[in-house]
Amino acid sequence: MKPLTGIHHVTAMTSSAEKIYVFFTNILGLRLVKKTINQDDIHAYHLFFADDVGSPGTDMTFFDFPDTQQAVKGNNEISRTSFRVPSDEALKYWLKRFNHYKVKHGDIETLFDRRVMMFEDFDGQSYALFSDQNIPGVASGTPWIKSPVPNEYAITGLGPIFFTVNRIASMHHILSEVMAMRKTDAVDNVTLYEMGEGGNGASVIVIHDADLAPGYQGYGAVHHVAFRVDDEKDIHAWIKHLDALGAHHSGLVDRFYFKSLYTRLYRGILFEFATEGPGFIDDQEDYETLGETLALPPKFRNARDNIETLIRPINTTRTHKTFKKEYF
Repeated sequence: MKPLTGIHHVTAMTSSAEKIYVFFTNILGLRLVKKTINQDDIHAYHLFFADDVGSPGTDMTFFDFPDTQQAVKGNNEISRTSFRVPSDEALKYWLKRFNHYKVKHGDIETLFDRRVMMFEDFDGQSYALFSDQNIPGVASGTPWIKSPVPNEYAITGLGPIFFTVNRIASMHHILSEVMAMRKTDAVDNVTLYEMGEGGNGASVIVIHDADLAPGYQGYGAVHHVAFRVDDEKDIHAWIKHLDALGAHHSGLVDRFYFKSLYTRLYRGILFEFATEGPGFIDDQEDYETLGETLALPPKFRNARDNIETLIRPINTTRTHKTFKKEYF
């Protein structure tokens, strides 16, 4: 069984597909690389935001659940998603950008020798920006070249994923023994784990809080985190590994854009293993038009007419738009 190589994607829940599209496109400068449906609930959108070409390790995705309750933040959950920027100077740019767009954020601080800034969106979803300066490890993606964010400051991929838990020994066993990650640092109640080549794109940060009340999912929370494996052969190796441990799992799930395996190794946290490909450039959309149409995996295409009556239209056409690079 090959080691995990990094974070593949994070999937969260939003109260508004329209508002999250604007937030990620106009403010964060990430590219919508696929507008499709939740394959387990065709009444809901599934939006994928990533780098210029939709590289693995760069995308945060959203289920559009406007009729659900707002999340209650707490224990035993994926508590924060982070992104990578190229330098400490980029963090200073984002401080100005967030002030300009009135995005709620904290100050630039240091965590495990990495410069970081926390922020939130309109749903109270928790994020962070990590600087890659002097942090070796797994390579990041490439900026969306047509975004309003200058390329030298742009988000290039996903950074460390945060868990908040009340059973630190159990989580340590899962990450180190079951998933073969390395515990590389700890400060007070916060522990850093890394996988593969390490670095911001291959890190998990675990916060231990024995007294915090349990969290409850809803919009503004993370649904699951996916870790990178090479191909379907690796998925089958993980299936054998989980079977040997007696762990429940989904078996191989073909999501068309990648193949997946899901398991709940810790209460409240859904883990996914996802393959590197085939990716988001496919028979329905080329590079230029990624995310502009309602894309459907083959098994749903015969039902397109019905699906289009179930979900409201959202205009995500960008080929006719030019975003001016914004300096502050």
